[in-house]
Amino acid sequence: MAILVQFVVGLIFGLGLIVSGMSNPAKVLNFLDIGGISAGTWDASLAFVMAGAIAVTFIGFNRVLRRARPFFAERFYLPTRRDIDPRIIAGPAIFGIGWGLAGFCPGPALTALGFGSVSAVIFVAAMSAGMVLARFIARLPSLTRFVTPADPLET
Repeated sequence: MAILVQFVVGLIFGLGLIVSGMSNPAKVLNFLDIGGISAGTWDASLAFVMAGAIAVTFIGFNRVLRRARPFFAERFYLPTRRDIDPRIIAGPAIFGIGWGLAGFCPGPALTALGFGSVSAVIFVAAMSAGMVLARFIARLPSLTRFVTPADPLET
């Protein structure tokens, strides 16, 4: 049952990315190009998409966290760390730079793969290589005191 629910939620999420235009890198880049405001080429529609996503997430988290436990797990796995380490700074910075350069972030890129988008294939390949490289770098002996691999149960 859990897999079926995950599949349906994933389909709804992917459909939302397609309908909203998030899987179209040109639309995303026009949103991120705030220099286009004066020229009239800035596309503000994704701001409304993001506001809607934040509202749905806010309501969803408030409702779900009132439960004693999740539907398909023994307990909630919520972040407990409060410190700021280099990964907290570097990760979002790299994410933002990649999003601004390519017009893709992971979810929309995977959705665009379904359309046969060559740029999505290149992005997903580069993203996968970056994930492998990050795990490799985190395991280097000289860096283990600065950067450690993320533990999903710890974060």
